[in-house]
Amino acid sequence: MNTNKISGYAPVNGLKMYYEIHGDGMPVVLIHGGGSTLETTFGNVLNDFAKHHKVIAVEMQAHGHTADIDRPLSFKQDADDIAALLQYLKIEKANLFGFSNGASTALKFAIYHPQMTNKIVVASTFIKKTGAPDWFWDMMSNPSFEQMPQPYKDAFLKINPDPNALYRMYERDLARMQSFPEISDEEIKTISAPTYIIIGDRDIVTPEHAVEMHRLISNSRLAILPGGHGDYIGELATPKDDVQIEGTVSMINKFLLEQ
Repeated sequence: MNTNKISGYAPVNGLKMYYEIHGDGMPVVLIHGGGSTLETTFGNVLNDFAKHHKVIAVEMQAHGHTADIDRPLSFKQDADDIAALLQYLKIEKANLFGFSNGASTALKFAIYHPQMTNKIVVASTFIKKTGAPDWFWDMMSNPSFEQMPQPYKDAFLKINPDPNALYRMYERDLARMQSFPEISDEEIKTISAPTYIIIGDRDIVTPEHAVEMHRLISNSRLAILPGGHGDYIGELATPKDDVQIEGTVSMINKFLLEQ
């Protein structure tokens, strides 16, 4: 991770939200996945994005440096928290790059805060339960804390050594996915911001569903890359392929920078 950064906590909607700022240029907000920190999701790509953008990497409620508070987790609330963070930082408009749960938040942001949305990159997410295979929902219905990837646990405890806070994050994310709020076709069609949909061909999202999302969002592009959930950005729990990661970053940068 780049040590040349600005970091802090923003008071947003009752939350003390952790953020880091790297680089200069058009702002791009990086939104991590469930059970993760900004480093576990974006640690292998953040510096490369910071060469071309003002990267604002965040940690959402109950994740990493951002402590939990007494309210439910929801993708809509996360989107509202990011909007409040941008207002706190006096940023009127930004790009968003969300991975997994973070991509669901990016979609909600584009729906509910269109005036603040420039472009969005939504990676490895779905808008309907049918967008994920049956095995994924079977896993969600028979959960086990032991199945949570150890790199996620280690990354959280490195920041916050309280095992109760770690388990609470796990419970929060699990409950949100078990009651997954689908996005209707009517809602998703309201997204006018240029959108890049990215999945792996062995992802938790089916290729057919990615195509469905692409058809529903009028101003969208679609990339189906080889690999699993987050392989293409070197997410911490995946194998690291520097060549593929470099190609993905180049592809996303081209999308974000083109006029």
